[in-house]
Amino acid sequence: MDRALAGGGVIAAHSRAVAAAFGGAEDYDRHARVQRVAAEALAERIAALGLEGPRVLEFGCGTGFLTEAMARRGVSGGEWLVTDLAPAMVERCRQRMGGRGGIDFAVLDVARGDPPMAGTYDLVTASLAAQWLGDLDEAAGRMLRWVRPGGHVLFNTLGSGTFREWRGALAAAGAEAGTPAYPSAEAIAAIRTASQASPMRTDMLIDRHSDARSFLASLKAIGAHVPAENHRPVGPARMRAAMRHFERAGSIASYELVTCHFRRLSPEIMSTEIS
Repeated sequence: MDRALAGGGVIAAHSRAVAAAFGGAEDYDRHARVQRVAAEALAERIAALGLEGPRVLEFGCGTGFLTEAMARRGVSGGEWLVTDLAPAMVERCRQRMGGRGGIDFAVLDVARGDPPMAGTYDLVTASLAAQWLGDLDEAAGRMLRWVRPGGHVLFNTLGSGTFREWRGALAAAGAEAGTPAYPSAEAIAAIRTASQASPMRTDMLIDRHSDARSFLASLKAIGAHVPAENHRPVGPARMRAAMRHFERAGSIASYELVTCHFRRLSPEIMSTEIS
């Protein structure tokens, strides 16, 4: 079943740009190597929770890497609502799952409003989508309100070390990156939506490219090329200089993967784990 849920009514201009970019990423699966690895690792963590017949909300489903990985690991039964901001991605995820029962699909902008049945989910999850929600501290608090007492919020996101090589190459050319300013691991560890967080753990994933052009093409292929709001485009001369710096450094792109696990213990008291 497919549904269109406005998620707060009007979708902001930047959200529309993100939706259009991901919706047009027809070659996503071939280029999304890091995204696949991240989804598989997150699915392992979710499977270890041992949830039985859970009510699940997944946002930012993309083409279905995490959805499929969870199902493959036996996270089944219950009711799943699998959503994305881009209608084309929702459709591709639905096709990947091949009519599997117990899953509803919907277009949903969780950055703009609460999902249906908020407060009743056993698990809210997303793989490499939370970085599009803006203030992660505020977003984590909202997600905790979407789960029932005892429910889990378990997702991964990108830290400030992501694309450090490309940012450095642009800086060397006297320019600034247009990619979003991801929070540092320290900032994520300092989230205080509940009680004190456990020590932070991050993973650095490395994606190797033949050259700078290949790296930039891969970002466009997966729909991740939408610049941060108010970013001023880099001029051709500085872009060429940045590409040369990037290639001299090995044409590699780092992704700092941060996995966050929050648990709502009761309506009044929430506990947070980040690992």
